[in-house]
Amino acid sequence: MSTTLLVPVLDEAKALPALVARFAELDPRPAEILLVDGGSADETVQIAKDAGWRILFADRGRAKQINAGVEAATSENLCVVHADTLPPCDMVEVIENTLSDRRIALASFTPVIRGPEKTRWGTTVHNWAKTWYAPLLTRPHRFFQGVRLLFGDHAMFFRRADFLTIGGCTPGDAVMEEADLCVKFARLGKVRMVPRKVYTSDRRIAEWGALKANWIYFKVGMLWAFGLRSRMAKHYPDVR
Repeated sequence: MSTTLLVPVLDEAKALPALVARFAELDPRPAEILLVDGGSADETVQIAKDAGWRILFADRGRAKQINAGVEAATSENLCVVHADTLPPCDMVEVIENTLSDRRIALASFTPVIRGPEKTRWGTTVHNWAKTWYAPLLTRPHRFFQGVRLLFGDHAMFFRRADFLTIGGCTPGDAVMEEADLCVKFARLGKVRMVPRKVYTSDRRIAEWGALKANWIYFKVGMLWAFGLRSRMAKHYPDVR
């Protein structure tokens, strides 16, 4: 097996150095690290170049950037890693061991949300729980067919061939691009969250406050569930 780590970014110069340092510690190493930039105006691209990563430019929008990255990737397996998420040092082994089970179509790590001062356990538990309750409430027929909703900060991973087979991300989705992927991948096999942690930034919670952040996460999920895609990005502003 071979694995590409795909990092879709826009103006992530503040977060990226920590990810560069973590990727340098990975053992075993991935076949490639591919940064897909959506038009950054800061030092994001230069940081990745200095780290020796492969650089690809794409139209802005995480769905479009992920599609472009998967198309350009050279590996059998891919893992989409957000710039503010830190994976375990053996992530490549975890990915390849998990996907060696052909019954699994899509998988992810288990996210823990933390900042420089504390771990956000309340939102972490909510994030974990909505993997199950979100499809149960909004797509119950899909839930009983095996759909589980994984999200970007989970560091989702899959086989490149399967991603291309299902048609990839819906190009117009600026938010919740992962949700449709979960529904599509469930047609091919199991969707699983493995019990290995990734640590993702609490920057949205720090900006909005815990109650507001969890309300926004819930509201955006409901907008997706009821097909109100055009409203999702408006209710989920960027935080860098």
